[in-house]
Amino acid sequence: MNRCVTLAAALSASITLSLPAAAQLQRHFPATALRGELRVVQPPEVQLNGKPARLAPGVRIRGQNNLLVMSGALVEREVAVHYTLDPYGLVKDVWLLTEAELDKRPWPTTPEDAKAWRFDPVGQTWSRP
Repeated sequence: MNRCVTLAAALSASITLSLPAAAQLQRHFPATALRGELRVVQPPEVQLNGKPARLAPGVRIRGQNNLLVMSGALVEREVAVHYTLDPYGLVKDVWLLTEAELDKRPWPTTPEDAKAWRFDPVGQTWSRP
């Protein structure tokens, strides 16, 4: 019995100590991600950078804590995001940005910028040539 209590206490302590470390992990965005402003009008209809767009059927919207967020929770809110498009031009992946991610170095907002800039996947930064 004491062994079970000791094991449970050790497990609880290890989980508690690992939570702050998990919160400090850097999120990794693909090189195809662009920065923009997203406003969900009526799912799947959205405005992306002030222009009409549509969410893909399998869209994944990740919150600032990297957990999935339903598009209905963002109706009529304008949020800063990184996003990717599928081959049909539909919004495929969305990451809601934290203040720290917004304050980082520049990020391309158009595909033309992404082609002209260089991406460092380890540092998650873009640099202009």
